[in-house]
Amino acid sequence: MTTITPRSTKHESQAVTDGVRVTVRPEFMAAQSSARDKRFLFSYTVRIHNEGTALIRLFARHWRIVDADGEERIIEGPGVVGQHPELAPSDSFEYSSFCPMLTSWGTMEGHFTFERDGAKFDATVARFYLVAEA
Repeated sequence: MTTITPRSTKHESQAVTDGVRVTVRPEFMAAQSSARDKRFLFSYTVRIHNEGTALIRLFARHWRIVDADGEERIIEGPGVVGQHPELAPSDSFEYSSFCPMLTSWGTMEGHFTFERDGAKFDATVARFYLVAEA
């Protein structure tokens, strides 16, 4: 079961799936962006917290990115930022990455695949918003 919890800012997201809380905080990178060149760069910080009672290991990621024109990209791969973190109960892991866009806003959402006790399961990454703000 996934629980999606509203956050204090309109662009963040948070979801809890099977004892795994995933929080994402996006940020527009104005200095590395150019509206004239249709180049918008966004960073995002992901925090994964194991609220369960067993060790979990991050196996893979799946992102769905949609820009303001409705163009969709799917990004899949092993781990995150070259890592497959293991989280004991109450442990957290945080990483930052980025997303280039051709439009001034878009959305990202997806899931992380974890292993727990030899079984795989997906933890939801709730939709968050990439918005170019001055």
